[in-house]
Amino acid sequence: MHEPKGRYLPLNGPRRFIGDLVHFARKVPSAPVSRLMDLSVVFEARARHPYRPSWACLFMKAYALVGAQYTPLRRSYLEFPWPRLYEHPWMNCALAIEREYQGEDGVFVGIFRAPEHQTLVQLQQALSWYKNEHLEKVGFYRQALRFSRVPTPVRRMFWWVTLNMSGYKRCKRFGTFGLSSYGNLGAENLHPISPLTTTLTYGPIDPATGQVVVKLIYDHRVLDGAYIARRLRDIEDALRGPIQDELRIDQQGTHDHIDGPPPNVEPLLKPHLPTLAPNREPSEQRVDRKP
Repeated sequence: MHEPKGRYLPLNGPRRFIGDLVHFARKVPSAPVSRLMDLSVVFEARARHPYRPSWACLFMKAYALVGAQYTPLRRSYLEFPWPRLYEHPWMNCALAIEREYQGEDGVFVGIFRAPEHQTLVQLQQALSWYKNEHLEKVGFYRQALRFSRVPTPVRRMFWWVTLNMSGYKRCKRFGTFGLSSYGNLGAENLHPISPLTTTLTYGPIDPATGQVVVKLIYDHRVLDGAYIARRLRDIEDALRGPIQDELRIDQQGTHDHIDGPPPNVEPLLKPHLPTLAPNREPSEQRVDRKP
Protein backbone atom coordinates (compact mmCIF):
# COMPACT_ATOMS: atom_id res chain seq x y z
CA MET A 1 0.00 0.00 0.00
CA HIS A 2 1.43 3.33 -1.06
CA GLU A 3 1.77 6.12 1.45
CA PRO A 4 -0.26 9.23 0.62
CA LYS A 5 1.75 12.03 -0.92
CA GLY A 6 1.66 15.68 0.02
CA ARG A 7 1.17 18.57 -2.34
CA TYR A 8 3.21 21.47 -3.62
CA LEU A 9 2.00 25.01 -3.03
CA PRO A 10 3.12 28.14 -4.87
CA LEU A 11 4.42 31.06 -2.83
CA ASN A 12 1.82 33.78 -2.48
CA GLY A 13 2.56 37.50 -2.37
CA PRO A 14 3.19 37.87 1.38
CA ARG A 15 5.47 34.81 1.45
CA ARG A 16 7.54 36.20 -1.43
CA PHE A 17 7.78 39.55 0.35
CA ILE A 18 9.05 37.88 3.52
CA GLY A 19 11.50 35.87 1.43
CA ASP A 20 12.94 39.04 -0.08
CA LEU A 21 13.07 40.75 3.32
CA VAL A 22 14.91 37.84 4.93
CA HIS A 23 17.32 37.66 1.99
CA PHE A 24 18.58 41.18 2.68
CA ALA A 25 18.08 41.16 6.46
CA ARG A 26 20.53 38.28 6.90
CA LYS A 27 23.28 40.49 5.48
CA VAL A 28 22.84 43.05 8.28
CA PRO A 29 25.11 42.52 11.35
CA SER A 30 22.34 43.15 13.86
CA ALA A 31 22.32 42.80 17.63
CA PRO A 32 19.52 43.22 20.20
CA VAL A 33 19.55 45.37 23.34
CA SER A 34 16.72 45.00 25.84
CA ARG A 35 15.38 47.03 28.75
CA LEU A 36 12.75 46.29 31.37
CA MET A 37 10.44 49.30 31.41
CA ASP A 38 7.92 50.39 34.01
CA LEU A 39 4.93 51.75 32.09
CA SER A 40 2.35 51.53 34.86
CA VAL A 41 1.46 55.23 34.60
CA VAL A 42 1.06 54.89 30.82
CA PHE A 43 -1.04 51.76 31.29
CA GLU A 44 -3.43 53.67 33.56
CA ALA A 45 -3.62 56.72 31.29
CA ARG A 46 -4.32 54.56 28.25
CA ALA A 47 -7.03 52.62 30.09
CA ARG A 48 -8.89 55.88 30.83
CA HIS A 49 -8.57 57.22 27.28
CA PRO A 50 -11.86 56.71 25.37
CA TYR A 51 -10.02 55.94 22.13
CA ARG A 52 -7.49 53.54 23.76
CA PRO A 53 -4.70 53.93 21.18
CA SER A 54 -2.84 50.75 20.34
CA TRP A 55 0.41 50.12 22.20
CA ALA A 56 2.06 49.98 18.78
CA CYS A 57 1.09 53.63 18.25
CA LEU A 58 2.41 54.60 21.69
CA PHE A 59 5.78 52.93 21.12
CA MET A 60 5.93 54.24 17.57
CA LYS A 61 5.49 57.86 18.57
CA ALA A 62 7.78 57.55 21.60
CA TYR A 63 10.60 56.20 19.45
CA ALA A 64 9.93 58.81 16.77
CA LEU A 65 10.20 61.58 19.38
CA VAL A 66 13.55 60.19 20.49
CA GLY A 67 14.69 59.87 16.87
CA ALA A 68 13.76 63.49 16.24
CA GLN A 69 16.26 64.50 18.94
CA TYR A 70 19.02 61.99 18.17
CA THR A 71 19.97 62.07 14.50
CA PRO A 72 22.00 58.79 14.46
CA LEU A 73 18.70 56.90 14.79
CA ARG A 74 17.69 58.33 11.40
CA ARG A 75 20.78 57.05 9.60
CA SER A 76 21.08 54.19 7.13
CA TYR A 77 24.06 52.29 5.75
CA LEU A 78 24.44 52.40 1.96
CA GLU A 79 26.91 50.22 0.05
CA PHE A 80 26.98 51.66 -3.48
CA PRO A 81 28.88 53.29 -5.10
CA TRP A 82 30.92 53.49 -1.86
CA PRO A 83 30.09 52.70 1.79
CA ARG A 84 28.48 55.71 3.44
CA LEU A 85 25.71 56.79 5.82
CA TYR A 86 22.55 58.64 4.88
CA GLU A 87 20.64 60.72 7.45
CA HIS A 88 16.91 61.24 6.90
CA PRO A 89 15.29 64.50 8.13
CA TRP A 90 12.40 62.72 9.93
CA MET A 91 11.38 59.29 11.16
CA ASN A 92 9.36 56.84 9.06
CA CYS A 93 7.99 53.73 10.76
CA ALA A 94 7.50 50.42 8.96
CA LEU A 95 4.94 48.53 11.05
CA ALA A 96 4.39 44.81 10.51
CA ILE A 97 0.64 44.14 10.23
CA GLU A 98 -1.04 40.75 9.92
CA ARG A 99 -3.79 40.55 7.29
CA GLU A 100 -5.64 37.71 5.64
CA TYR A 101 -4.79 37.09 1.99
CA GLN A 102 -6.32 34.30 -0.10
CA GLY A 103 -7.58 32.53 3.01
CA GLU A 104 -4.26 32.60 4.87
CA ASP A 105 -2.65 35.02 7.29
CA GLY A 106 0.20 37.07 5.86
CA VAL A 107 2.47 39.89 6.94
CA PHE A 108 2.10 43.29 5.31
CA VAL A 109 3.91 46.53 6.11
CA GLY A 110 2.29 49.88 6.74
CA ILE A 111 4.40 53.03 6.49
CA PHE A 112 3.75 55.81 9.01
CA ARG A 113 5.47 59.02 8.00
CA ALA A 114 6.84 61.31 10.72
CA PRO A 115 4.94 59.86 13.71
CA GLU A 116 6.58 62.51 15.90
CA HIS A 117 4.48 65.17 14.12
CA GLN A 118 1.16 63.35 14.55
CA THR A 119 -1.24 62.84 17.42
CA LEU A 120 -1.86 59.40 18.88
CA VAL A 121 -5.42 59.48 17.54
CA GLN A 122 -4.14 60.22 14.04
CA LEU A 123 -1.75 57.28 14.29
CA GLN A 124 -4.54 55.03 15.57
CA GLN A 125 -6.80 56.05 12.70
CA ALA A 126 -4.05 55.20 10.23
CA LEU A 127 -3.43 51.86 11.95
CA SER A 128 -7.14 51.00 11.85
CA TRP A 129 -7.19 51.85 8.15
CA TYR A 130 -4.19 49.61 7.48
CA LYS A 131 -5.79 46.76 9.44
CA ASN A 132 -9.35 46.95 8.13
CA GLU A 133 -9.37 48.51 4.65
CA HIS A 134 -9.58 46.24 1.61
CA LEU A 135 -6.08 45.20 0.52
CA GLU A 136 -6.46 46.59 -2.99
CA LYS A 137 -7.43 50.00 -1.59
CA VAL A 138 -4.21 50.38 0.41
CA GLY A 139 -1.49 51.68 -1.88
CA PHE A 140 1.43 49.98 -0.13
CA TYR A 141 -0.36 46.63 0.00
CA ARG A 142 -1.48 46.83 -3.61
CA GLN A 143 2.02 47.68 -4.81
CA ALA A 144 3.56 44.89 -2.73
CA LEU A 145 1.16 42.27 -4.09
CA ARG A 146 1.67 43.34 -7.69
CA PHE A 147 5.42 43.53 -7.30
CA SER A 148 5.46 40.01 -5.84
CA ARG A 149 4.50 38.69 -9.29
CA VAL A 150 7.73 40.03 -10.78
CA PRO A 151 10.46 37.38 -11.29
CA THR A 152 12.71 36.92 -8.26
CA PRO A 153 15.95 38.26 -9.86
CA VAL A 154 14.19 41.48 -10.85
CA ARG A 155 12.64 41.88 -7.39
CA ARG A 156 15.95 41.31 -5.65
CA MET A 157 17.66 43.84 -7.92
CA PHE A 158 14.98 46.42 -7.06
CA TRP A 159 15.41 45.73 -3.35
CA TRP A 160 19.19 46.02 -3.58
CA VAL A 161 19.09 49.29 -5.53
CA THR A 162 16.57 50.84 -3.13
CA LEU A 163 18.46 49.74 -0.01
CA ASN A 164 21.95 50.66 -1.19
CA MET A 165 21.91 53.53 -3.69
CA SER A 166 19.39 56.21 -2.67
CA GLY A 167 19.01 56.98 1.01
CA TYR A 168 15.91 59.08 0.41
CA LYS A 169 14.10 56.36 -1.56
CA ARG A 170 15.17 53.74 0.97
CA CYS A 171 13.62 55.66 3.86
CA LYS A 172 10.54 56.60 1.84
CA ARG A 173 9.77 53.08 0.63
CA PHE A 174 11.00 50.97 3.55
CA GLY A 175 11.09 53.39 6.50
CA THR A 176 13.85 54.48 8.87
CA PHE A 177 12.93 51.93 11.54
CA GLY A 178 10.76 48.86 11.93
CA LEU A 179 8.20 47.96 14.59
CA SER A 180 7.00 44.43 15.23
CA SER A 181 5.48 42.80 18.30
CA TYR A 182 3.65 39.68 19.45
CA GLY A 183 2.93 41.21 22.85
CA ASN A 184 -0.84 41.15 22.40
CA LEU A 185 -0.55 37.39 21.76
CA GLY A 186 1.35 36.83 25.01
CA ALA A 187 4.60 36.11 23.18
CA GLU A 188 7.93 37.85 22.70
CA ASN A 189 10.14 38.12 19.63
CA LEU A 190 13.71 37.44 20.73
CA HIS A 191 15.51 38.87 17.69
CA PRO A 192 13.40 40.14 14.78
CA ILE A 193 15.41 40.55 11.61
CA SER A 194 15.14 43.46 9.22
CA PRO A 195 17.26 45.26 6.60
CA LEU A 196 16.56 48.56 8.40
CA THR A 197 18.93 50.28 10.83
CA THR A 198 16.76 49.62 13.90
CA THR A 199 13.73 47.55 14.78
CA LEU A 200 11.70 48.08 17.95
CA THR A 201 9.83 45.20 19.57
CA TYR A 202 8.16 44.60 22.91
CA GLY A 203 6.68 41.64 24.75
CA PRO A 204 3.52 41.22 26.84
CA ILE A 205 2.75 44.05 29.25
CA ASP A 206 2.06 42.90 32.81
CA PRO A 207 -1.33 44.44 33.72
CA ALA A 208 -0.52 44.27 37.44
CA THR A 209 2.85 46.03 37.39
CA GLY A 210 2.92 47.70 33.97
CA GLN A 211 6.33 46.20 33.28
CA VAL A 212 7.39 45.14 29.80
CA VAL A 213 10.61 44.04 28.12
CA VAL A 214 11.42 46.29 25.18
CA LYS A 215 14.12 45.45 22.64
CA LEU A 216 15.84 47.60 20.06
CA ILE A 217 17.68 45.66 17.36
CA TYR A 218 20.33 47.73 15.63
CA ASP A 219 22.71 47.59 12.66
CA HIS A 220 26.21 47.52 14.17
CA ARG A 221 27.63 49.24 11.08
CA VAL A 222 25.63 52.35 12.01
CA LEU A 223 25.19 52.28 15.80
CA ASP A 224 26.75 50.80 18.93
CA GLY A 225 25.24 48.94 21.85
CA ALA A 226 25.87 51.53 24.57
CA TYR A 227 24.23 54.20 22.43
CA ILE A 228 21.18 51.98 21.91
CA ALA A 229 20.96 51.27 25.65
CA ARG A 230 20.76 55.00 26.37
CA ARG A 231 18.13 55.51 23.70
CA LEU A 232 15.99 52.75 25.22
CA ARG A 233 16.07 54.74 28.44
CA ASP A 234 14.96 57.79 26.45
CA ILE A 235 12.10 55.81 24.91
CA GLU A 236 10.88 54.92 28.39
CA ASP A 237 11.15 58.58 29.39
CA ALA A 238 9.16 59.57 26.31
CA LEU A 239 6.43 57.08 27.15
CA ARG A 240 6.25 58.23 30.76
CA GLY A 241 6.50 61.88 29.72
CA PRO A 242 5.03 63.29 26.47
CA ILE A 243 3.04 60.16 25.59
CA GLN A 244 1.45 59.90 29.04
CA ASP A 245 0.73 63.63 29.01
CA GLU A 246 -1.00 63.40 25.64
CA LEU A 247 -3.14 60.49 26.85
CA ARG A 248 -4.22 62.45 29.92
CA ILE A 249 -4.82 65.75 28.14
CA ASP A 250 -6.65 64.36 25.11
CA GLN A 251 -9.67 62.84 26.84
CA GLN A 252 -12.09 63.60 24.00
CA GLY A 253 -11.53 60.31 22.26
CA THR A 254 -14.32 60.97 19.77
CA HIS A 255 -13.37 61.77 16.20
CA ASP A 256 -15.43 61.82 13.06
CA HIS A 257 -15.19 58.86 10.72
CA ILE A 258 -12.86 59.50 7.79
CA ASP A 259 -13.93 58.31 4.34
CA GLY A 260 -10.92 57.06 2.44
CA PRO A 261 -7.34 56.92 3.65
CA PRO A 262 -6.32 59.12 6.60
CA PRO A 263 -4.12 62.07 5.54
CA ASN A 264 -0.99 60.53 7.02
CA VAL A 265 -0.42 57.25 5.22
CA GLU A 266 -0.50 57.56 1.44
CA PRO A 267 2.82 58.33 -0.32
CA LEU A 268 1.65 61.60 -1.89
CA LEU A 269 0.58 63.10 1.44
CA LYS A 270 3.44 64.20 3.65
CA PRO A 271 2.47 64.99 7.25
CA HIS A 272 6.07 65.86 8.10
CA LEU A 273 5.54 69.15 6.25
CA PRO A 274 4.44 72.08 8.44
CA THR A 275 1.19 72.56 6.51
CA LEU A 276 0.00 69.05 7.36
CA ALA A 277 1.53 68.65 10.81
CA PRO A 278 -0.43 69.21 14.03
CA ASN A 279 -0.18 72.60 15.71
CA ARG A 280 2.15 71.31 18.39
CA GLU A 281 5.73 72.24 17.61
CA PRO A 282 8.44 69.55 17.78
CA SER A 283 10.25 71.64 20.40
CA GLU A 284 7.22 71.19 22.68
CA GLN A 285 7.62 67.40 22.52
CA ARG A 286 11.13 67.15 23.90
CA VAL A 287 11.84 64.02 25.88
CA ASP A 288 12.17 65.13 29.51
CA ARG A 289 13.01 62.39 31.95
CA LYS A 290 10.66 61.86 34.86
CA PRO A 291 11.69 59.99 37.98
